[in-house]
Amino acid sequence: MSRPSPVATAVSATKAPRSPISRKRVDTVISRSVAWFGIVFGLQAVPLLLGQYELGQPLWSAITVGAVFGSLVVALFCSSIKRWVRGSHLLVSFVYVAALLTWPFFLADPAVTQVGNHWLYQLTTVATATAAIGFTVRRALIYLIVVPLIYGVIRVTPAGGGAPWELGLFDAVYAIILGGAVLVIVTMTRVAASSVDEAQGAAIDRYARAVRQHATEVERVHVDSIVHDSVLTTLLTAARAESPEQKALSAQMATNAMQHLREAALVSPDDGTTVRLRQLADRIVGTARELQAVFAIRVRSLDTRVIPSAQAEALYSAAVQAMVNSVQHAGGPEVRRWLKVSGVHGGAIEIEVGDNGRGFELDQIPDARLGVRRSIIERTASAGGHATIESSVGKGAVVTLVWPHFSPEGDRADLEGEGDA
Repeated sequence: MSRPSPVATAVSATKAPRSPISRKRVDTVISRSVAWFGIVFGLQAVPLLLGQYELGQPLWSAITVGAVFGSLVVALFCSSIKRWVRGSHLLVSFVYVAALLTWPFFLADPAVTQVGNHWLYQLTTVATATAAIGFTVRRALIYLIVVPLIYGVIRVTPAGGGAPWELGLFDAVYAIILGGAVLVIVTMTRVAASSVDEAQGAAIDRYARAVRQHATEVERVHVDSIVHDSVLTTLLTAARAESPEQKALSAQMATNAMQHLREAALVSPDDGTTVRLRQLADRIVGTARELQAVFAIRVRSLDTRVIPSAQAEALYSAAVQAMVNSVQHAGGPEVRRWLKVSGVHGGAIEIEVGDNGRGFELDQIPDARLGVRRSIIERTASAGGHATIESSVGKGAVVTLVWPHFSPEGDRADLEGEGDA
């Protein structure tokens, strides 16, 4: 019977139980819903927009309409591909504020009184909803209150139609209530999803500790048996040896006992324990911050997926070796160094350590230098991953560790990142 390949084993080891809810999935659903919500409300504002288009100066009207609706389309596209989600929703929020503040200054005829609400009012709730996606809760709350009040103030001015202050206040409060409902739903859903993630992570940690304790106990029993059956027996035999034959037998038994102990120290039991990708990233980042040189650190797209403990230890050691090499050989404080840890499609993880320092030629490194070949390349390959090193003299070096390593026949495009959510 054929044995499975290391690649297949590594890929299967990363498959965590499918969670029906997680913070990342909730963020994806919410961002897409808000984006579609913005498109629908934008289309509902089109009839009013067409009726009021000539109220503004032609250039301002064209730029404003294009910027507002263009930002909504950008937010929908980014939410669909799950990249630049927060930035695209912040774009909608800022474009709306810019359009709202410039509206009174670009009227085609200030003497003509506007009748009814401006078409921008139809998108106030859309702007506050996108702010709930892009901002923190506190900043989104400030946006929720300030932006509708700005509209209410403009509405009672002559440029805004000269409405009674009661009507302006009513419009502002109404928009605040609608936007507040959206903000509450988004915040509570995110909190609930984060609680589920934390509970799942805690359960995984407890299971990992229990399995690790069991494996340690099994290993202790194994070592105890070696000590009892081999070492103690060898010592007793050596103590009683008198003839040359008995002494030779004692020497042979001692050699065998030392070999048993050496093998027991080298063998790491496959106890099935796992480590979350976020924990591995935190450990690598913590070490980077303790080094003498400064690394620009970026961690993204890591969720509750897990990696076997042995593979995690190998990746950590290889990443640390790459950072130490950069600190020792790339140059002084003037060198820019960076560390990127990213989760990619399929439960894989990618670690990049780079600098723009002295650099080197990989084929010129002596065989006696084990830091790159053994500690990085071979260690990562033994764990089922793949290490690539790009470097040239005077142009710095970039070390990239990817786990698991997909075969060349596989769809390499699947390893592209899913992005921020």
